Amino acid sequence: MISTDLALALRDAGLVWHPASGDRFQLDEPEFEADVFTVSEMTIEPRRYSTGTILAFNGTTEWALDSVALDDALWLPREDQLRELLRGAFRALARLDDTYRVEIVVRGESLRFEHPEPADAYALAVLDLLRRIA
Repeated sequence: MISTDLALALRDAGLVWHPASGDRFQLDEPEFEADVFTVSEMTIEPRRYSTGTILAFNGTTEWALDSVALDDALWLPREDQLRELLRGAFRALARLDDTYRVEIVVRGESLRFEHPEPADAYALAVLDLLRRIA
């Protein structure tokens, strides 16, 4: 799972989340800082309205929550989702001694991003792409 700091940076760089079953997220509320939630039709489902998307908490799993606006949730993309976002730019994931390296190619330039966690290495690569687009 990627770090909260990288998830915030991705969101701030313009990454848009369309919630789907299996997605993980945190709430932008101090009392939920350490909690990670998972979208699931049984417990937490996205409900789309003309005014925006909410995440509805069903049943008794999260009894203190009814629903939250999508803007109040921070998506924590999985490694496979981040790799998919890289699309054709992705070239390789390599395991080094104490880190992982993601290699992408952008306009003929080979770029490498390293981090001890593979998901964070992917997130750094996606973040770089988003910043280049902006």
